[in-house]
Amino acid sequence: MDYIDHLEMKRHTSWDRFANETRLGRLVLLTTRGSLPYLDFTFQPGDTLLLGSESSGVTDEVADAVDARIRIPMKPSLRSLNVALAAAMVLGEALRQTASGDTESV
Repeated sequence: MDYIDHLEMKRHTSWDRFANETRLGRLVLLTTRGSLPYLDFTFQPGDTLLLGSESSGVTDEVADAVDARIRIPMKPSLRSLNVALAAAMVLGEALRQTASGDTESV
């Protein structure tokens, strides 16, 4: 895909380096253990969305460091969604709420 030219990718050697070097706004974790459905969350420009691994999520250290934990409501008998699909759903809602049309705002 030709989107790579429009992407700024940064790799961090550790969670501590990421948390200390990129703190622009709130850290919002999408997790199956989140207490608030993402549609009930009020996103703000500058929020950073965090998603963990599909199989294990994030470490307790990361979960404890975030400003908010949100979830996609699911029927109890169903497994969680693919991480890319979950990210797209939540990012779409965040962009809709911030209404800027500029993906750099979220």
